[in-house]
Amino acid sequence: MTQPGNPPDSQSAASLRPSLGWAGLLVLGVANILGAGVFVMTGTAAASFAGPAVTISFLLAGFACLLVGLCYAELASRLPESGSSYTYTRRTFGALPGWALGWLLFLEYNIAASMLGLGFGGYLLSLLGDFGIHVPASVSTSLVTAKLVDGVGFQFGIGNSVNLVAAAACLGAGIILALGISKSALVNSVLVVIKVLVLVGFVLAGAHAVDPTNWQPYIPANEGGFTYGWEGIARAASLLFFAFLGFETVSTAAAETRNPHRDVPVGILGSLAICALLYVAVATVLTGLVPFRELGVADPIALAVDRIGWPVIATLIKIGALAGLGSVLLANAFGHSRVCYAMSNDGYLPRLFSVVHPKRNSLWKANLMLASLAGLGAALLPISVLADMISLGVSLTFAMVAAALIDLRSREPEKQGRFRVPLGGVWINGIWFGTVPVLAIIVSFLMTLPVLLDLVNQIRHGEWLPACLLLTYLAIGFAIYTLYGKPRAQSLQTAPAELSGSLN
Repeated sequence: MTQPGNPPDSQSAASLRPSLGWAGLLVLGVANILGAGVFVMTGTAAASFAGPAVTISFLLAGFACLLVGLCYAELASRLPESGSSYTYTRRTFGALPGWALGWLLFLEYNIAASMLGLGFGGYLLSLLGDFGIHVPASVSTSLVTAKLVDGVGFQFGIGNSVNLVAAAACLGAGIILALGISKSALVNSVLVVIKVLVLVGFVLAGAHAVDPTNWQPYIPANEGGFTYGWEGIARAASLLFFAFLGFETVSTAAAETRNPHRDVPVGILGSLAICALLYVAVATVLTGLVPFRELGVADPIALAVDRIGWPVIATLIKIGALAGLGSVLLANAFGHSRVCYAMSNDGYLPRLFSVVHPKRNSLWKANLMLASLAGLGAALLPISVLADMISLGVSLTFAMVAAALIDLRSREPEKQGRFRVPLGGVWINGIWFGTVPVLAIIVSFLMTLPVLLDLVNQIRHGEWLPACLLLTYLAIGFAIYTLYGKPRAQSLQTAPAELSGSLN
């Protein structure tokens, strides 16, 4: 690691070259959105909370993300830099809020990778089972177990297994990305095409086999707490909010885009629209094929295609699901490394997170480190714990991004990007309150509310694990900022410009 006052490492002095256009960003967005949300969490959201009305939950979450996506699009047009919401918050609110937001992003991307690894492992095990290959539960089940209990929520326990299959999936994505952006971009494009074709194929094949009685009642009666009813729909929407997180990865690539003012908004809004349509279509067919109470598994689409009774089609769809989850693992790792790259350049994370390979143009050390952390989470924690933690982080991040746009417009009203959020706004005491960013803040907190209430209910019944994990993570972040990040960032700011840590 380069110490302040010493010349930067020659590897970290390399630059991330602008090589992406709007089509590449659209692929990147679709790659990162169509992942755990559709392949994994649709089943959990339907089985535990919304029933067949999970389609309404997707629409609610999609509308909320559309509002936030518009804010991201304008900010990316104004500030085409790596780091996404971390950069926006740091530039508008300062170092501490920027660090807090960056630390939340670190949590979100890491948990998303762990969830994707779990989903990948689930589909792989199902596919191997079709060929008579059975992997022992001791290496394919997470250490922490979760069981849904009426009126309590999830109850947690400790098993005697570690999910090495899911951990290996996370590590594999990190290794591929470390080999270089050109290689991973090519692999990602192929996987995205396969993924979309498979989801469309699942909808078309499954539509002929649905049992309409599985949709009745469409909104099951509430059974207490957030179990079904409109309460469950809201809880499922908060759970699925993160399913659209991938659009943020488009903004993390702004510094590597040839025309970010035009291409980043197209990538963000286009990928949101495509994925929202696919989410609703897949959820409709999924709940029509399998009674919703049976969908609480890591591989719900695999379960559904087995019900169709076409073994060849089922195998092809499972292979496609693996390709899809693989593509989003790559895209998620890409976005995570770019956020860490920006934070490292500012001094808040160690230099290894901004080391660029001189030949492969990849953040190879960051890719391998982050993949290892994600693999650890996948090996130890179940989907239910990971989903709630990421939903809280996403909601707070989105609210901060919308607030950053309000602040930036208020301080620099004359500066305009090529994209501006619609519906205007009003000026009150020198502050611009835009219709879209204000609504984005409101819906972000509304998405957080069901998760917080459920978390409080779990604490009341003695289930402290999710709260302890969150508090521990926040304490670690505060310690890193106070003892390492803040002193180092201040030291870099007083050093000559060429020692600031920026890659040029």
